[in-house]
Amino acid sequence: MLDRLLDALRDPTSGDPHFGTADFEAATFKEDASFDSVIFKGKASFDSATFEGPPRFWAATFQGDASFVSTTFKGDLSFVSMTPEGPPGFGSTTFEARASFAEATFAGAAWFNSALFKGHTWFGSTTFESDVSFETAIFEDDAWFHSTIFKQGAEFRSANFRGSALFASTTFDNSAWFGSTTFRGHAMFRSVIFKGDAWFESAAFDGHASFASTTFEAGVGMESVTFGDDAHFGEAVFERDVSLGPFVCAGRVVLSGAVFRGPATLLFAARRLECRRTRWLSVAALHLRYTTVDFAHAVFEYPLTIAAEPEPFVLLDGRPVAEPPLAHAPDATVRIVSLRGVDAAHLVLADIDLSGCLFTGTVHLDQLRLEGTCSFDVGPPRTYRLRWRPVRFTQRRTLAEEHHWRASQPAAVRGWHVGVLGAGRVGPAQLAPVYRALRKAFEDSKNEPGAADFYYGEMEMRRHDPTSTTRGERGLLHGYWLLSGYGLRASRALLWLAAAMFFTIVLLMGFGLPKDAPKQQATGTVPANGGQVSFEIDNADPQNPEGQRFTGQRFEKALNVTLNSVVFRSSGQDLTTTGTYIEMASRVTEPILLGLAVLAIRNRVKR
Repeated sequence: MLDRLLDALRDPTSGDPHFGTADFEAATFKEDASFDSVIFKGKASFDSATFEGPPRFWAATFQGDASFVSTTFKGDLSFVSMTPEGPPGFGSTTFEARASFAEATFAGAAWFNSALFKGHTWFGSTTFESDVSFETAIFEDDAWFHSTIFKQGAEFRSANFRGSALFASTTFDNSAWFGSTTFRGHAMFRSVIFKGDAWFESAAFDGHASFASTTFEAGVGMESVTFGDDAHFGEAVFERDVSLGPFVCAGRVVLSGAVFRGPATLLFAARRLECRRTRWLSVAALHLRYTTVDFAHAVFEYPLTIAAEPEPFVLLDGRPVAEPPLAHAPDATVRIVSLRGVDAAHLVLADIDLSGCLFTGTVHLDQLRLEGTCSFDVGPPRTYRLRWRPVRFTQRRTLAEEHHWRASQPAAVRGWHVGVLGAGRVGPAQLAPVYRALRKAFEDSKNEPGAADFYYGEMEMRRHDPTSTTRGERGLLHGYWLLSGYGLRASRALLWLAAAMFFTIVLLMGFGLPKDAPKQQATGTVPANGGQVSFEIDNADPQNPEGQRFTGQRFEKALNVTLNSVVFRSSGQDLTTTGTYIEMASRVTEPILLGLAVLAIRNRVKR
């Protein structure tokens, strides 16, 4: 009956059957149904039809809408390029308008290889009970696979999605291959379940790619994938060990809320990585390039390493990964902007820029391991004038939160960075424990000089904290800072020592040295009737000169007294009463200043 129908519709010139509007709704084809080279000029509807044998649509052309809604294919279905003598199928089929296979059931294998879908394509709620292949198929408009079930292998190698590709809520019961597939528009794999391996090697996502809430129950392959926009894996679940990358992302890689139940290795170059509230239930290593990382409130129970890669990633075959989307980036530096809420007991950072990192709220920060060259921010680089007095900040490593706090003060000078939106407001009371923990982390790694700046920061926060530090303690800290920079600024202590010595010399020349060496005087009484005479010998009281006091000779004597006082020795020089007190004060203060200078030098060079 079908053959007689097609014979009546054949073009006498080409011999190909031509349909205007074709309505085969609810039709049942009990034997092989051959629509070879048929041209459907109008709408072709096979809704609710049943093909009990293999249908043939070889070289068929659908110029209008093609609808296969709720169609049942009990035999093999193929859209591959084949000869008429080959297996039954839809070889080289072209859908020039919309094609709908919504709620269709493919009981046998289905091949759509090299098929061309020019209009909107629906495979929503379709069930493929056997293998299906869309290899080298082209979707020029949006392709919807919403709630589709692939019970066997699903092949999309080298397919080209030029519109949006929607795979939301789709289930892949077996392996899914998307190798070398091109997604020109948005690619949505939201809430997809991959029960078998999911392979995306060399795939290209030009638009936004979303794998949000997707479950990967087996392996995942994304080697040499390119994301032209954001790649969203938020709340995804990786049930087994996973290796993502190396791949390149021109936008953000979002892993916020994702769960990694097995060992994880992530290698990619991206502008930003968001791992807020990510859970890592096994060991993990993140090797990154160009990336700004937000790791706030991430949870990990095993060692986790975040490392910056100085050179491009290398594929297994030895070829370097090309990075054209990031070619204009100034450098490949990896930056972390937040570790708030993280338990850092198992965290290792290698060659990371921490200049903008927010640390307050991090737990076990003293157990953080910093490997390689991990850099922090520094204070303002030069001297500024605050009202009438100059203000100069010594160069030291500082936390981003100290920058934000100082920049928010009414008397802030230029050079302190203002906090970004969402950074929150913290003060000295919150920053002092952070500096203390980082100092301990450096000390435990035997990096005493590296710990010095964090000790300085801790003392600074205590000095400026009116809530946890008493007024008397703040006064002592202020003096300690003023004299030697908390025992870390040798130059400051030496300057104070030089000033004290100069002041001592001036006072000794003016008031401490007598005009000449005191002479001995003997006094006694001679008895009237003769006998033994008793004499008392004493030195005369030293007297200040009445004339010139600031002479070279007096300077030499004053210098000798002062130098001996610095090393806590007595010079034996005759002094006036005032000079004696000056020397006593000098022997107390100047050795302390010398000791502070020596302590500062030791703190900078000890190991």
